[in-house]
Order: sequence, then structure tokens, then C-alpha cells
Amino acid sequence: MNLLLDTHTTLWYLQDSPNLSSSMGEILEETEHKLYLSIASLWEIAIKCGLGKLDLDYSFQDFPDLLMHFDIKILPITFEDTRCYLTLPLHHRDPFDRMLIAQAIHRSYLLVSQDVMLDAYPIQRLWK
Repeated sequence: MNLLLDTHTTLWYLQDSPNLSSSMGEILEETEHKLYLSIASLWEIAIKCGLGKLDLDYSFQDFPDLLMHFDIKILPITFEDTRCYLTLPLHHRDPFDRMLIAQAIHRSYLLVSQDVMLDAYPIQRLWK
């Protein structure tokens, strides 16, 4: 199954945070799942680090190695993703989350997020 991790889920998973339940961590570690992180999430993390609004347990420059270690693939933004983005109603106003929603819809990926506001969209959201 293809799982698109939202920004918080990714950070909690990489930092072994208690905000990520053990059952959710076990799901992410199941080998039959393919994990993806949108380039939009990396952009969001870079912006927040640059503004001093996010402190990481590691350097931002370590992300490629961390993602490889956890077998998380970077998902690019395609023209079709942006076209899907344009059709989304404004239930959720965060542009980064809206791009994740568009990517999940366009690719039929499960979106791993604790954000219940995402349920207003025609996606499958996974959180345990």
C-alpha cells in the first residue's frame, strides 16, 4: 500500500516522538507499505527551519540520508497534482496540506495524518 506521510507524521517518525503512537509506528514499518514524503513537506520544513519556528533533532542537510534509512521516497509535484489542487474546495486553507490532499487524490494514496480536517476531502486518511 502506498502511504503519503504528512509533515508532522514524518517528523515524529524520524525523531521517534511520543506524538506518534506505537501502533502507527508499527504500520509505517510494515514492509508491504511504500512510504512517500511530498517535496511540499520538505519545502514546509525548510521554511519553518529558516524562520526559526522548527527545531530538528538533526540537521536539515541530513534529510536525504534519514529518508533513505527509513526507506521513504520523495514524491515530486506534477502538473496533474497542481491541476487537482485547483479543484479542491477550501475546507482546509493550509497550502502545504492542500497539496498533500491533491497528491493523495491524484495517486490514490492513503494520507497518514492526525488532522481530522482532511476528512472533508475524498481521500483515505490513516491514523491510529
